[in-house]
Amino acid sequence: MSAPSVHVTGIGLALPGVTRAADLLRAAPGADAVSPAERIGRKGLRYKDRATQLALAAARDALREARLITEESETCALGASTAVVASSNLGNLDTVCRTAAEIAEQSVDGISPMGLPNASSNVVASSVAIRFALRGPNLMLCNGVTSGLDALRWGASLIASGRAARTVVIGVETRNEVTDALTGHAGPDVLDGAVAVVLERAVDARERGVVPLAELGAYTRGGSVAECVAALLPDDTGADVWFTPQGFDAELPVPATRGLARHDLSRNIGHASGALGVAQCAAAVGGFAGNDLGVALLTNGDDGSDAVAGLVLRAVRDAA
Repeated sequence: MSAPSVHVTGIGLALPGVTRAADLLRAAPGADAVSPAERIGRKGLRYKDRATQLALAAARDALREARLITEESETCALGASTAVVASSNLGNLDTVCRTAAEIAEQSVDGISPMGLPNASSNVVASSVAIRFALRGPNLMLCNGVTSGLDALRWGASLIASGRAARTVVIGVETRNEVTDALTGHAGPDVLDGAVAVVLERAVDARERGVVPLAELGAYTRGGSVAECVAALLPDDTGADVWFTPQGFDAELPVPATRGLARHDLSRNIGHASGALGVAQCAAAVGGFAGNDLGVALLTNGDDGSDAVAGLVLRAVRDAA
């Protein structure tokens, strides 16, 4: 007997110029930056780095949509069985570099004990867990271009294995002088934002009166885009839209994708790195809500990367 499928039941966005998942494909880089303090209040944000603040804003909205927290209380009543998986390749890089420079100049005596925890690679995932009382497994992925889809896979795996009943998956990246210098990407074409989704079994969501938004399908990793796509769409059919890897050539022929609408989401939200896969998931759900799409193919990484990851996402038409 196969394990129950995993569904998306909540989405939260902390992205410039975007308030709904349905708006993601109409967004354009260069909108005003998100102010986490205006979104969720200043309480609890002091000493938090920007990546963590953005993640907290997105996670709160995703948890609210999934009816796991309320406007009156941010404490998740089901927190004991709720995991957090965060994906970010550059999230607190500025904090790490600044801390290293301060130690080199002043020794450890010059380091603030309040700011030092932000140098932890797991600060985003752990901060979300602490704020919303989520006491399940807690993971931070910094896995290169495939990190966002890998995070969705790990979130679903925690549920399938019984380690958690639900998972909050977050993708977040920030833009600052450190990331600009070290990556070569700069300006509004770089994402400064976060996306969060809640994953769980449909039966658990419906017990709270929550209608599932989408169903996670097959996931794979391969050495090329064509290999990955062929594994997920073996019969050259089955998808309505393809969310391509970042910067992918829109005209490049790939077997099994003929006739598919292609979307490079980085054209809408900027270079998204470890947040791309989670943002693609949210954008696909936005398309499902408008009844424009039924099945979406999500891919991260290209033939020049060390790996390519792919995930199939399906609309839930009979959820009501």
